Amino acid sequence: MVAFARAALLGIIASLTIAGGAAAQQQEQYFTTSAEQAIILDYETGTVLFEKNAQVPVPPASMSKLMTAAILMDMLQKGELSPDTPFYVSRKAWQTGGSKMFVLVDTTIPVIDLLKGIIVLSGNDACVVVAENISSPRMGNITRESELGSVEAFADIMNRKAQEWGLTQSTFANPSGLPDPNQLMSMGDLAKLSTKIIRDYPEYYDTIFDMPEFTWSDITQKNRNPLVGAFSGADGLKTGHTDESGYGVAGSAIRDGVRRVIVLHGLQSESDRARESRRVMGLAFSEFTTRRYFTSGDVVGEAEIFLGKQETVPLKIKNNVVFTRHNRILRGAKATLLYEGPIKAPVRAETQVGLLRLEIPGETPREYPLYTAERVDGIGIAGKMGIGLKALFTPPSAREDEPS
Repeated sequence: MVAFARAALLGIIASLTIAGGAAAQQQEQYFTTSAEQAIILDYETGTVLFEKNAQVPVPPASMSKLMTAAILMDMLQKGELSPDTPFYVSRKAWQTGGSKMFVLVDTTIPVIDLLKGIIVLSGNDACVVVAENISSPRMGNITRESELGSVEAFADIMNRKAQEWGLTQSTFANPSGLPDPNQLMSMGDLAKLSTKIIRDYPEYYDTIFDMPEFTWSDITQKNRNPLVGAFSGADGLKTGHTDESGYGVAGSAIRDGVRRVIVLHGLQSESDRARESRRVMGLAFSEFTTRRYFTSGDVVGEAEIFLGKQETVPLKIKNNVVFTRHNRILRGAKATLLYEGPIKAPVRAETQVGLLRLEIPGETPREYPLYTAERVDGIGIAGKMGIGLKALFTPPSAREDEPS
């Protein structure tokens, strides 16, 4: 129900409580995690729902492979590469330790298979293949090792792209995330990068990141992401681990059209990562709500008209007003319609005449312009005379009180 009120200088015409009252609280009070660094992001609105040391650059381990994959997908999308472009495998790539795709030296591999090897299998060797080929001026036409680029040259490309994409808390020294003092990312940057991948490269995200397994060189390996296949709606992104920084995961899931992105790091073990990532992702959906208050074009109230052919004019909003917050915080949200009035006719349609003020507990109020949804013509001279005569012959006791 809409409640009406008046004020002397500013007409507060509708005070609409969106949800029941709750004291101003910060979302962090309702949520915790055993991860050393963490962030939860709402994909649609970009709202940070929770963060813990999320702006501190730390060794990202294999989660930095998302940057290598993003560069590869970006080139595919722009037509600089095709899925079947052959990349040459060097002895250095073949010898790379750690998690492997099991590339074979002195062979070529289609780009699309290398992307699968990076995302599904976390192949360090696949990352080196990509780095050495992309950083070469003969990319796509390499037949021997002497024509390859280098890991160092590719790291320069990674750092340039990081700045271009707004990853200001990240530096790269290699494509795979192997330990290096200059290989650093914040969880905030990893969340940004994850969001970019989901948004900008759906052709590859939707078909590769949730593959349950991938076979190369007659060796079948399962997807290393503990969310994929274990959490309903999970469809990516990447895990990581080093002795220095612990176990981490960047993950995303979608349920009922709502997508959440989480990044956790600094967990104690692989099993701890699996448990905590599923717990946090579950709470990201159950404890936080995305609420669409208004959609662009919605009529949100009306303003009083003076000397018009109608007494009120509907007011509409041109913004999509969507917020994601902890459930307890949204219980205290309140919207108020503000305008200076009554508004004298005539009034043209699409005229800004007021504001919608949205107050969320613990946050600075937000204001959105409101516009007339239709034209209201004036009543003319005869109509004005009629109003004057009515006022003249109406006893004072029968007149409405003026606004106080």
